[in-house]
Amino acid sequence: MSLPSFEIHAHMCMLICACILVCSAREEFPESDPEDTSEELTEVVCLESDLQDGQMMEVEVGQHSVLLSRTEGEYSAIGNQCTHYGAPLSQGVISGNTVRCPWHGACFNIHTGDLEEYPGMDCLPCHKVKIQNNKVYVSVNKKTLKQEKRVKRMGAAVAGVTHTVLLLGGGAASLICAETLRQENFGGRIIMVTRDDLLPYDKTRLSKVMNVENDSILLRRSEFFYQHDIEVWLRKEAVSVDTDMKTVAFEDGSVQSYDHLLISTGCRAKGLDVPGTKLDNVRMLETPEDARHIHTACLGSDVVLVGTSFVGMEVASYLVDKASSVTVIGSSELPYQNTLGREIGKVSMMMLTEQNVKFYMNENVTEIKGVDGKVKEVVLKSGKVIPADVLIVGIGIKPNSEFLRGSKILTDSKNFVPVDRYMRTNVPGVFCGGDLATFPLAMAKNRPVNIGHWQMAQAHGRIAALNMLDKQIELSSVPFYWTVLLGKTIRYTGFGEGYTDIVMKGALEDRKFLALYIKNDEVVAAASLNYDPAASAVAERFAAGKVITKKEAESDDLSWLQLSKTRLPSSLLLDTSAVRR
Repeated sequence: MSLPSFEIHAHMCMLICACILVCSAREEFPESDPEDTSEELTEVVCLESDLQDGQMMEVEVGQHSVLLSRTEGEYSAIGNQCTHYGAPLSQGVISGNTVRCPWHGACFNIHTGDLEEYPGMDCLPCHKVKIQNNKVYVSVNKKTLKQEKRVKRMGAAVAGVTHTVLLLGGGAASLICAETLRQENFGGRIIMVTRDDLLPYDKTRLSKVMNVENDSILLRRSEFFYQHDIEVWLRKEAVSVDTDMKTVAFEDGSVQSYDHLLISTGCRAKGLDVPGTKLDNVRMLETPEDARHIHTACLGSDVVLVGTSFVGMEVASYLVDKASSVTVIGSSELPYQNTLGREIGKVSMMMLTEQNVKFYMNENVTEIKGVDGKVKEVVLKSGKVIPADVLIVGIGIKPNSEFLRGSKILTDSKNFVPVDRYMRTNVPGVFCGGDLATFPLAMAKNRPVNIGHWQMAQAHGRIAALNMLDKQIELSSVPFYWTVLLGKTIRYTGFGEGYTDIVMKGALEDRKFLALYIKNDEVVAAASLNYDPAASAVAERFAAGKVITKKEAESDDLSWLQLSKTRLPSSLLLDTSAVRR
């Protein structure tokens, strides 16, 4: 079998020794001055009585932000900046031994700093705590003072172990699967295969920062894969799977055998089926190169976007100060109508309208006209003709599952791959995760769903890896995603499909609200804008299996959000109102 030229392959086993920092509430210190330590910086951060059980606060040690918390009389200290995008965890939600990020819902163990829920990938540094004379001392290692994250200890390949895990797809599910296997000391061969020409990267940023450089969005660098013996084959695409022979064939004619297989090839953008789609400057957003091309083409141009999904609205938001004009065409009455609902759709539409974005709703494109091979006009079903130098299409997705045709791996009527709570397909040894998978959602009573969220794909990868190792761990993650409009982030948690009511806290007109989606007299999802950490507080309730009743949601008393005595910012103390769908 010939190997691809872009393979990243470790040719030797390298055992990585990691320093494990242990956090203890009353760890023994020398009897000398607590600040007299050559390798540690120690400072008094508060009095012992300043925190009650179930509370946390930000403190500083040598200008280093530390999260100090107290549970069952025990103090703990970890880094305060979430390893995802750097949010201050002190403004998040603490529940038991877990702190949840206020921005995107990542969770960390307050005693060890270990990551417990995505979208973060790395753990937090953990610091020593001592109580002396009713004062709380925190010690930070000077050598790691500027390190705001740490990679969990990982093993490497072991000589003589031939067991092979093949990961199809180079996204979040495959990457986390590979990392989890090494964290669990799997010593076999790991091969990640992707048709991309780039190592795994943060795809959520493509529609938010479109002139992005490849290097700035890589999730791991090549040295990481080398150190941990994770092979990455770039620009290589699977064309068939033989589950009897346990082999995958690729378009270059090569064949690779496997012992366990993860299919996480994701989805691709769906194109328009109208005349003119082959004209220049008809664009879809799938890769960093696409994003850069769209950015360049739209500068000073008349831009038309088709689709009012999260990607379409984010791209419109990004272009408001770059394009000459931005026009959005939607097939529904309002943006996000089937996901976030009419109320938030109105607010988001108003936000962009105020930036001179034009909307044509309840419309469809019937033809794209061009001059000299380039887009010139977009014709709508109403007969309206819109000038366009660039047309960006964001109308949905198609699963990348064609290569499974003829195999024994089942796909559903929409060509997604059904899995069980362990991410297993119908074929033993074959798993599926990410956007391609239809999976039972625990918080929705194990209803089969397809959710294309970054955080869920990461969770899929972890669960698949653990069950490849026969750990028998079920998927239990609560969906959490976010979208950015004009620098403002709408956060969403749960699964609101089929909701019947919305209870709105705050004021839509002030763009400061928490929407609670009701179904069968229970809250099933929440969305927030400028209302942190409410979405994370709701997510924590969901994760704990605690029901939020409609009565609680409608109450003016917001104490039900304050898990484990967490003190919420005063920004949450707003008037409340209820609206019906």
